[in-house]
Amino acid sequence: MPRTMLTDDHWSTLNRLMLKTGRVYDKPEHRNTFEGILYRMRVGCPWRDLPESFGDWSAIYRRFHLWSKKGVLMQLFTELRQHIDLEWEFIDGSIVKAHQHATGASSDEHQAIGKSRGGNTTKIHMAVDSCGLPIDFIVTGGEVHDSKAALDLLEKLPDAEHVIGDKGYDSEKVRELIRKKNGVPIIPRKRNSKVGNGDMDWCLYKYRHLVENVFARLKHYRAVATRYDKLV
Repeated sequence: MPRTMLTDDHWSTLNRLMLKTGRVYDKPEHRNTFEGILYRMRVGCPWRDLPESFGDWSAIYRRFHLWSKKGVLMQLFTELRQHIDLEWEFIDGSIVKAHQHATGASSDEHQAIGKSRGGNTTKIHMAVDSCGLPIDFIVTGGEVHDSKAALDLLEKLPDAEHVIGDKGYDSEKVRELIRKKNGVPIIPRKRNSKVGNGDMDWCLYKYRHLVENVFARLKHYRAVATRYDKLV
């Protein structure tokens, strides 16, 4: 039996939250399905190479695709982030290399794969709270600049006292949106700026490693560190 991740307490919590989505998810095989999804994300193998102990690979993939499409997985994410410390919000983006198997999806929908300096890439734009726990995220093509994606990301975020980002977010539109949401932008200006950084709180800025730590943890999962999936 391959290494699994869910304890009885973890599964009890997940099962309870899945039932809140309005669908029946208390079937015994769903725990194995969830373990199969986590295993595939962790090791990055093709879906059809999932160990048989998790069940039929095609059933696991179909459920993963259905739960993604119906928003079940995002509802789980939303439920698990209930206790948010909004004194600080940290935002950042991280590039994910798209494997050649991820390209060529037969769909008219945008699949968040773009051409950047590294070839075919996807970018994850993430926000975390004062404790370094994820609040929300969006996924774009790798060519999308942080400051452009920030506007969409900030619209989704709850109001925070301070919003901290790196120089990639040096945009007056971003700062105006943060102030509109009753926050204080802590974003350094670029070297050629005429305004300068006299108003920067460099002590608070040093805590920006909290969002980078989240990406470091996420990329322990090989299917996140490298994108193998065709569909976003």
